[in-house]
Amino acid sequence: MKKSLLITSLCLLIGIAVHAQVSLKGRILDENGLGMPGATIQVTDLQNTGGITDIDGFYLIQNLPTGEHTIKVSYIGYASKEEKINLTDGVNELNADLEPGVIMGVGVMVLGDRLKGQAKALNQQRTNDNITNVVAADQIGRFPDANIGDAMKRIPGITMQSDQGEARNIIIRGLAPQLNSVMINGNRIPSAEGDNRNIQMDLIPSDMIQSIEVNKAITPDMDADAIGGSVNLVTRSNPSGERISGTLASGYNALSQKPIWTGGLIYGNRYFNDKLGAVASVSYNNHNFGSDNIEAEWTEGDDIDAYIEEFQIRAYEVQRVRRSASLNLDYKFNESHKIFLTSMYNWRDDWENRYRVVLADIGEPDANGISFVEKVERETKGGIGNDRINNHRLEDQRVKTFTLGGEHLLGKAELTWMGAWSRASEERLNERYAVFVAEPEVEIDGEDEPQGILYYQDLSNPRKPLFSPAASDGFSLAGNDPSLTDYSAFELDEITEEEQYTQETDINGRIDLKLPLAQKGFVKVGTRFRLKEKERNNTSFFAYSFIDDEFESLNQVPLTNKTDDGFLPGSQYQAGSFATSEWLGSLDLTNANRFESEAKPDEYLAENYLATETIIAGYAMAKYDLTPSLSTTFGIRVENTSLEYTGNEVENEEDFVKEITNTDSYTNLLPGVHFKYNATENLILRAAWTNSLARPNYFDLVPYVDNRPDDEEIFLGNPELQPTTSMNLDFMAENYFETIGLISFGYFYKNVDGFIYVQATENADGFDIYQPQNGGTGTINGIETSFQRQLDFLPGALKGLGIYLNYTYTNSNATGLANEDGDLRDDLGLPGTAKNLFNASLSFETKKLIVRASLNYSGDYVDEVGGDAFSDRYYDKQLFLDVNASYAITKNWRFFVEGNNLTNQPLRYYQGTKDRTMQMEYYNSRFNAGVKFDLFNNK
Repeated sequence: MKKSLLITSLCLLIGIAVHAQVSLKGRILDENGLGMPGATIQVTDLQNTGGITDIDGFYLIQNLPTGEHTIKVSYIGYASKEEKINLTDGVNELNADLEPGVIMGVGVMVLGDRLKGQAKALNQQRTNDNITNVVAADQIGRFPDANIGDAMKRIPGITMQSDQGEARNIIIRGLAPQLNSVMINGNRIPSAEGDNRNIQMDLIPSDMIQSIEVNKAITPDMDADAIGGSVNLVTRSNPSGERISGTLASGYNALSQKPIWTGGLIYGNRYFNDKLGAVASVSYNNHNFGSDNIEAEWTEGDDIDAYIEEFQIRAYEVQRVRRSASLNLDYKFNESHKIFLTSMYNWRDDWENRYRVVLADIGEPDANGISFVEKVERETKGGIGNDRINNHRLEDQRVKTFTLGGEHLLGKAELTWMGAWSRASEERLNERYAVFVAEPEVEIDGEDEPQGILYYQDLSNPRKPLFSPAASDGFSLAGNDPSLTDYSAFELDEITEEEQYTQETDINGRIDLKLPLAQKGFVKVGTRFRLKEKERNNTSFFAYSFIDDEFESLNQVPLTNKTDDGFLPGSQYQAGSFATSEWLGSLDLTNANRFESEAKPDEYLAENYLATETIIAGYAMAKYDLTPSLSTTFGIRVENTSLEYTGNEVENEEDFVKEITNTDSYTNLLPGVHFKYNATENLILRAAWTNSLARPNYFDLVPYVDNRPDDEEIFLGNPELQPTTSMNLDFMAENYFETIGLISFGYFYKNVDGFIYVQATENADGFDIYQPQNGGTGTINGIETSFQRQLDFLPGALKGLGIYLNYTYTNSNATGLANEDGDLRDDLGLPGTAKNLFNASLSFETKKLIVRASLNYSGDYVDEVGGDAFSDRYYDKQLFLDVNASYAITKNWRFFVEGNNLTNQPLRYYQGTKDRTMQMEYYNSRFNAGVKFDLFNNK
């Protein structure tokens, strides 16, 4: 009924709108023929009449009178331009090219490439109706950061969680990754994560993106699943003429001491008398790196406050290859009708070997600091030795998206439509582990009892805890000299091989109709349909053992020594030797004459699922100019969500009982209103009241039953979970400088309801039952301030100095957060909320030279709620220093150098208190140098 009514309304509005009228449209281009987003077009002889260009530089002004008019185009950082045009009935066209340069008294400040990109971002941010942050790629073709995640961490209010030294998961204003949305060209990117909705930002190379838009206060025509914010990645628009640009670079990773290879190419042009536009981009990055890591699990002691019950030393070796390609097309039938096709394909291969030594089941140290360690493990992680996997764990992740859409001018009405298909997948084939265990035993009263190993547990510096072997009947497992290690004591425990696959498909479409309200604004209505299908199908997990007791101990296999005097957490940590990945990959585990195998369905059976979500949304909104300076945008969005989830009932972790399918549906009404007040031409005040939501993680909704009678535990999914919702208030004041700059100050408040937590209860049989439930509530409030300015008022060469600063303070409190035992906590803020975020950048720019140093700081925050304050896991503060410089060899060719993570900032988690390290992982610095070129042949 709702859908039929919406379609009927759309048809009625189209019928009313289709009649002749006077309109003016066109495109504003820069000196290179590229679209200029956020340009202001004014009809100077008509009060309060004009328009704003979109992301590709196009504009449309309607309801104009016929006759001669003067059109003025203005843009921060560019010289304004005026032209006269004689308007007639129907669609009139006026295009304009702007030249960079800011008039400064008796002179003109010439803009370099960096400032041109910054000008485009600021103009777009300034003219948007809602509160946003915009970051634009420079015109050479790439950010100084390798991937989109690294570029995002420089935006106010954004924290990035890292993986292997690259920014991956996005936290906006203290809200966890699953509470934010990420889109490409307005379409939600599907997730390749197995149990959640997180988007891995390090998958997408930065040089494939034209701009990043962070919507912090959404409007009714935007998808509502964005409590923290909505990130839109915009791919490159088609130029007005031929353009070819590219990047060729190499670098060096200081940890792996191996090269980095980067290449990119962009080609765009227009054909068939400018009717067809096309731009194609390709990107390649090959990075050999790794990390040095220590990890510890702490527990409370009887005689001491805390000690470590498990300790690990890890050495990672990683090769990450990104390949990306995109093709964007547009075809203009006439001045009133245009269609477009956008596409992008991202493919990342992640080859990894991990070598891990584990001290497990560690007892409380005595008065002399000696602990009893029941066993020590040495583990090699790798894969099969074929040409594709090559003895590594291979994580093959791909995201592809295709969008077809159209823009049509039907009399007064603007009709736009879009259909999109996207898919994300992650596959791991033949992932292998070999574990050797030293677990000495003695016979006591006819029974084998653990003899254990004695270690000194040095906790004098809990940030860097240290274990060293003590004498234990002559049995030594480690030492500062690895040759003293008795590898014959490590017996082969098991060899495992597993295969995993996750896939999400998203099919969606939308229709929008926009009708002008004289010169006072517009009315806009639309509908969105989305079908999402998510599947996790981990197909196998087998444990293998040699039939003839081959390779009984670690000293009988080929070894690789991972002890490194330059081990970044400290040379005192001696990893020792491990089975080589080549040996592990060479084993033919399918040879039944050599290996016995045991299926381990308990490792994956309860985790597999199939999920289908259907979302139908509709909205109505209006923008209305209350005065020449004050405008409001208001409306309501309705989203109906229907779910069908299928999971497994499993007994004893491995016995399949049956499939369970559940359905559910719910509807959310989401009103919102925005105000924008232009106090002066460049001073803008904004306010917004919005409502948004975040749907539960996929696996939380699965109706699985994991019954573990031996442990007297039952784990359940909950297909009746409702989305988390938030009421949001935002206020922002922005003052823009003509000489490329901004000073802004804002306040935000969020009242969040329905946080999902794991509830623990006990049934009549005494079993503990764990199930996700809605229940948590919380508030977040904070301030954001930003300053960026070219210091043009300084004398001489100092005019080339520029400053970029932003600071975000966030405070939160939560109720209803529970630990695994179901105990509520009232002593914590919301997980993921860093109180302090800070960015600083100092740049110097001349016509040919650009030099910049950038500092990024994020404070610590609770990452995972434990059973009590002692067990809470915190993500520690981080401080990054990056530098980059470039020099224009000619107008079109530029040489550049970059250095990232010069502070050698580790990823660090701590438990309970700051000094108690849970994980400390170092990546060292990386450096790049290369050339960029950008060639134009404008028509």
